[in-house]
Parts: sequence; C-alpha cells; structure tokens
Amino acid sequence: MKELFGLLDQLSRRDLLSHAARSLLGVSLLPLGRAFAETSASGGSGGGPAKNVISLFMEGAMSHLDTFDVKVKGEGETKAVETAVPGIEISEHFARLPKLMNDVALIRSMNTQTGAHQPARYLMRTSYEEIATTRHPSLGPWVQTLLGKRNKTLPDSVVIAGGSQHPGAGFMETRFSPLPIANAAEGLQNSSSPEYLGEEDFSKRLNLINAFDKQFRSKYEHKDVRAYSDFYQETVALLKSDELAAFDIKLEKQEVRDAYGEHRFGQGVLLARRLIAHGVRHVEVVFGGWDDHNNIYDSDKIPARIPQLDQALSALLSDLKSSGLLGETLVVVFSEFGRTPKISDRAGRDHHPAAFSTLLAGGGIKGGQVYGKTDEKGASVEDEGVLPADFNATIARAMGLPLDQEVIAPSGRPFKVAHDGKPIDRLF
Repeated sequence: MKELFGLLDQLSRRDLLSHAARSLLGVSLLPLGRAFAETSASGGSGGGPAKNVISLFMEGAMSHLDTFDVKVKGEGETKAVETAVPGIEISEHFARLPKLMNDVALIRSMNTQTGAHQPARYLMRTSYEEIATTRHPSLGPWVQTLLGKRNKTLPDSVVIAGGSQHPGAGFMETRFSPLPIANAAEGLQNSSSPEYLGEEDFSKRLNLINAFDKQFRSKYEHKDVRAYSDFYQETVALLKSDELAAFDIKLEKQEVRDAYGEHRFGQGVLLARRLIAHGVRHVEVVFGGWDDHNNIYDSDKIPARIPQLDQALSALLSDLKSSGLLGETLVVVFSEFGRTPKISDRAGRDHHPAAFSTLLAGGGIKGGQVYGKTDEKGASVEDEGVLPADFNATIARAMGLPLDQEVIAPSGRPFKVAHDGKPIDRLF
C-alpha cells in the first residue's frame, strides 16, 4: 500500500485523468492544467449577444488564397465566384456558402509572426505565445471562469477531434477543462452500463471505490488528488444523467445528418450544434489535413476538403438561423496561418504567417462585410491588420467577457482572456 501511495509523486494529474477519461468515456486526451486563483464568477450569460460559440479550426494552415481571399493575379488554379453580397467573392469550391454571405463577416487581414504549426495553433487558441513556464487556457475555460458554469451536468466546453496538443484549461483547475471527443459519430464511448450491471450493483461498486479511495484522499490532501476526485464524480454524474443523450448524433434524423455531410468533420459540426442546443457553451471542432506542401490541387486536397467545409458550415448556419439560434451563437472559422502566394516546385503552397483569413457569423456580428485587405497577390496585409489576440478579443467581446479582468496563475502572474488584444469594433 505504501508503494501505491508513493506513486502519487511519480504520476501527474494529467496521467491520472487521461487514463480515467479513456477508461470511462473512450476519449483519447484530456488537456488539463493546474489550480489557479479563482475569480468570483456568477454563472451568468455575459453581457454580449453571443451566448454560445462554435469554433471550426482548420488545422494545418488553410490556404486563404483558395478559400476566402482568391486573387486574380495570384498563382494557383482556384477561381473566385460572386456571392449574395455584391463585391464579395470567395473560392469557386464553395457551392453553398456564397448564398449565405449576408450572414458572414470575413477577416482578410490576419497576420502573425509564428510560422511553425504548434506555436501558431497555441497562439490562435490562447492569444499568448507558448512558453515553458506557463500553459495558457484556451477560450472555452476562460468563458466558464469569467461567467460561471452554466449546466450542472454537461461540461461548459467540448473539443471534438482536438488532438493531444490542445492547450485545454492551461493553468486553470481541472473542472474548467474542455471535454474531449475523439470521433463525433461515436460520441461518449463506454457510457452505458453492461446489461449484467444494474443500478443497484453500479451504486455498490461506486461505494466500494469511494471506500478504497477515502484512505488515499485523507493521506494525500493535495489539489491534484482533489482534482481527480472531482473529475471522477462529475463523470459519474454525467453518465447517470439524461443529458448524456446530447452526445448521440444518431438521435438526429438521417436527412439532418446527410445535410451536414457523412464525413467526420460534418458529423463533428452536427454534434457541436446539438451540444450548443443542450446548453454547452463553447465547442471547437477540428478539421485536419490542410498542410498542403505538395500537389495542393489533387482531387483529395483542396477540391475535396473545401466542399466538406462548405457543406458543414452552410448546414450549420442555415440550421441555426431557422431555429432562431444564430443571433446568440457565434460561428468561427480559423486556422493557424495562411499559405504562400507562390506555388512551389512541388505543386503546393508553403507556410505563410504574414497574411491569412478567418470568418465570423452570428452572435451579434454584422454579416455581409469584409474587414482588412491584402495586396494583389495575397502576400501581405495592406490595411487593418488583425493579430490573433485581436481576433480572440473580438470573440470575447461578442460574448460580453470582461477583457480587462485579470486571473492570477499559480506562478503569480496575471493573465487576461485575450491578452492585450483589441476587438474589431466595425464588425458589431
């Protein structure tokens, strides 16, 4: 027994909770952080029109020149098409989105100095540069920290197909961590008890586990141990709740599933919409595979990937609008940086942090507009440059988050939801 207790110093909370998550829920990651000096959140909805956020992250660096900022004088095969808003053109690979442009705002002047994938992803998600001494929280945990927990059973934030390097809750407590879902079609795996295990037997097993854990918890009164216990109890509460159905997209009509696309990204976006409707505040869906250094116009690259984005995004916007949720749900499309205007000798585009595009819709954002401008080849920003922190500050403002409120990390340093970013006033 002493040897078992001694393992506490060798195992991190991340190891313990990741193992618990894999065992209980069938998920592959649990991005966690450390305890922090908590602010007094009240559980309110914030002062902005956006009560919910659905973020669609194009992992690998989506080409702005083949999506939202097509250039007549640029290199490449992609042509521009007109949209429902005169003067705004986007890629020909979007078949549905052009009709919805009145609800969409494009930002064509994103830029960063970070041209490596992981540091750029971290910066876009946290507004801070990645450093060894502090892990910064992503937006979902910030929302719960500043506004309080909305739903007693469901998590406030979820990440779908996020991978192991997502910053998650950063330095914040375990309870602020986004719940990770590896595959939307599978939802929360292992979430139902075997037929042979009834409610009474299940309760007996929980009581037995608690009895064994009691000695461990009393001997090691440490925040990491408490974090493990809190996570375990919250997991059990979720597994026994009717709210578990929120994670089951099989309950959606087949025509709805078809509308979003029978591919992993489309089903992930459908799950995001379903979770938001059930009270989850922030959902990020990751769509990987955009790192097109080679043969960018092959049939399985740009010509296949953009139509999947188009289908899922358009279905989401139409769905939210018809249900009356678009006004209070901010939809975000972003990536870590852009791609080079020049087509390489490998028929692809390389990393290009100097200019890229993002998209915002709903949640108080005025659609039918473009913010910022790049030069005639899409190589650099000519007007109204937007940094990652400014982009996140715009999202935070839409949600009514206090941009100047500081949270103290365990290191003693103060941090804000969007660092020193300034929201883009014209978009509101």
